[in-house]
Amino acid sequence: MTDQILPADHVRLAARATSRDDAIREAGAILVDAGAVEPGYIDSMLEREGSVSTYMGNFLAIPHGTNEAKDQIRRSALSVIRYDEPVDWDGEEARFVVGIAGIENEHLEILSKIAIIFSDEDGVQRLVAAPTAAEPHALLSEVNAS
Repeated sequence: MTDQILPADHVRLAARATSRDDAIREAGAILVDAGAVEPGYIDSMLEREGSVSTYMGNFLAIPHGTNEAKDQIRRSALSVIRYDEPVDWDGEEARFVVGIAGIENEHLEILSKIAIIFSDEDGVQRLVAAPTAAEPHALLSEVNAS
């Protein structure tokens, strides 16, 4: 895997998102700005969300593109946004929106690492309480290890 799936500047703290779709666009924009995906990948993230929810529980949503959008991924990368105010994710509360783009099957390994981190309720509470983006980055940086 690439050394920096999640560089520090891909982790952001935000007050709130106006909607689920805006949160998806914000997560996707970080990936686009980093050069990891083509701009059209954001549309595929929204398309996937329209067919199946990417809400995972424990305040976590992991929007990602459709299989048809794989050719719009330049390199594997993550974006992480923690919202102070929960985003209404089809009736669930999402505080963490993790945009993901994975080359070939790298996204499966990345998803596995994120799932392990977010299955630890104490770890999730540390992420919720973190006063700066540096702390969530440190807790989530395990995704950078191969």
